[in-house]
Amino acid sequence: MTASQLIKDQKPGAARREGHPGIALTVIAACQLMVVLDATIVNIALPHIQDALKFSTTDLTWVVSSYTLTFGGLLLLGGRAGDILGRRRVFMTGILLFTFASLLGGLAQEPWQLLAARALQGVGGAIASPTSLALITTTFPEGPERNRAFGVFAAVSAGGGAVGLLAGGMLTEWLDWRWVLFVNVPIGILIAVLTPLYISESKRHPGRFDISGALTSTLGMAALVYGFISAADEGWQDSMTIGSFGAAVVLLLAFAFVETRAADPITPLRMFTDRNRSGTYVIMLSLAAAMFGMFFYIVLFVQNVLGYSPIAAGVAFLPVTVVIAIGAGLSQRFLPVLGPKPFMLVGSALAVIGLVWQTLISSDSSYVGGVLGPMLVFGFGMGLNFVTLTVTAVSGVAQHEAGAASGLLNATQQVGGSLGLSILTTVFGSASKDEAEKQLPKFMADGSAEQKAEFAKTQQLPAPWGHDVLTHGISMGFVAAAAMAVLALATAWLVIRVRKSDLEALAGTTGPTVG
Repeated sequence: MTASQLIKDQKPGAARREGHPGIALTVIAACQLMVVLDATIVNIALPHIQDALKFSTTDLTWVVSSYTLTFGGLLLLGGRAGDILGRRRVFMTGILLFTFASLLGGLAQEPWQLLAARALQGVGGAIASPTSLALITTTFPEGPERNRAFGVFAAVSAGGGAVGLLAGGMLTEWLDWRWVLFVNVPIGILIAVLTPLYISESKRHPGRFDISGALTSTLGMAALVYGFISAADEGWQDSMTIGSFGAAVVLLLAFAFVETRAADPITPLRMFTDRNRSGTYVIMLSLAAAMFGMFFYIVLFVQNVLGYSPIAAGVAFLPVTVVIAIGAGLSQRFLPVLGPKPFMLVGSALAVIGLVWQTLISSDSSYVGGVLGPMLVFGFGMGLNFVTLTVTAVSGVAQHEAGAASGLLNATQQVGGSLGLSILTTVFGSASKDEAEKQLPKFMADGSAEQKAEFAKTQQLPAPWGHDVLTHGISMGFVAAAAMAVLALATAWLVIRVRKSDLEALAGTTGPTVG
């Protein structure tokens, strides 16, 4: 049979080289790794991005938030697009958009250019990520083969953060911060080329796009985050701050109105009618809010105060990923026996302890006592919660709504992270301004002539006075993060209720546990 006859006999949308499940899984996992990795690979480069593009510390948070807001806000719409338009087609579109945005970000010469590219990256990730998980169900038959594929996908999702920390450190130190974005370009192109060769197209399902819901929710959360960051810079009575909060209220109310009337809502509000599921979303929102802010500011402390190189900073965070994995393994093993509430309580309590410990951070703190110790406590608590929250979110949900339930949990994590980082930034900005006013007279009395001349140009206090300003702002920010963790603990204690039937359902739970 000739090559032209083979192509003619193929089903429409079939992979050109079928029968290579290993390669297909590698392509899908590579996409997920790239999307997950991008959150942490950029974090290590933040001090260098700040210096190169002249970001203020408060504006620097947008490098993280512009990505997580669009990613979380459009995640459910991306999954819906794959169902309606075909998962392989949408998967490739997301990958190419993510790749193009990475190229633009690496070429950025102004802060707004990088932020726009990061937002576009989030859109690409929101399109590609949910369809990559869904492609496993259409590529692998139900049973051991699919379960193994889910296991690989979950491992990549869990390990992507650690890979990002190391890769970000190496690329920033050995090449340049721009390579934390450029590295996505060859990987993305390779994935786009291999996808039609080894992955078949899925069936299309009828449905409607809830564009209004996606836009009002994403823009509403962006306005809310902008309001908090503006308050940190300009104050609570600034017209832009007030206007942003006003716009956020209007947009989020419009979102709720749209969702109650949409034929196929992007956020099915009935998901919140179950007490346990609603509590799960609140816990994830609160803990993600604390976690994103904690990692952002600890990266600045480790590099700017302790003087760690990017590679050393990446290595410094690796123990946290280990204890997260240990906590996740313990919860996955004993969840069917004990149920979710004990893990949520203990995990949230450990998060509170770790964050309260971190409020003691100062410019004299060491890595072990000021960073590693509290992060290990916090990380173990998060590990106990990740699998628990994922399983509880989909427990008792009809099969055809399981994707919406888990997708909403992931969206909550991303949006909560953006919101939490903005709140911590507001606290940081106010506290660091107050501390700078206290340190300025000390600097003027003890600083050298060279330091004073540099201060006149940059308006930035040099070390050690600048270190005191930074660490005071960070410690006050961690007070807000600890309060968020307390909200998670209170929700786990007061809201979560587990019945015997729930334990039986958990005992039969299989499939991916992707946090």
